[in-house]
Amino acid sequence: MYKRILLAADGSENSIRAAKEAVKISSVSEDAVVEIVFVMDFSKASSDILQSKDAETLEFERRKKLLPIEETFNHANVSHKVTLLHGEPGPIIVEYVNKQSCDMVVMGSRGLNTLQEMVLGSVSHKVAKDAKCPVLIVK
Repeated sequence: MYKRILLAADGSENSIRAAKEAVKISSVSEDAVVEIVFVMDFSKASSDILQSKDAETLEFERRKKLLPIEETFNHANVSHKVTLLHGEPGPIIVEYVNKQSCDMVVMGSRGLNTLQEMVLGSVSHKVAKDAKCPVLIVK
């Protein structure tokens, strides 16, 4: 079964749904561990920095997005850890997943419309395309 599951989370409703699926999958194996990965995208950080008072506050606000996800794992008594990464989410997640030899990636879909996906692509599509393990995209 899946022993090393990576949950790519951003705090959105879809990533909370993905967390619930990761709990279901990991509960099948008693030695499964879920690693919750949150990528801080510096290209979007400038507006966060302008609205935030200092670096500690910014870090706290970003971590706060993961609280509902961590509560899901705590409530289900599922072993997990949180890893914060920096950079563009798609490539960073793929690089991390492939180096860590994960058994599965679980992530939410942002639900871009067809035109947005064609022009911009999506993090979930990039991960599904380039990860060297199964990827579950939750809507």
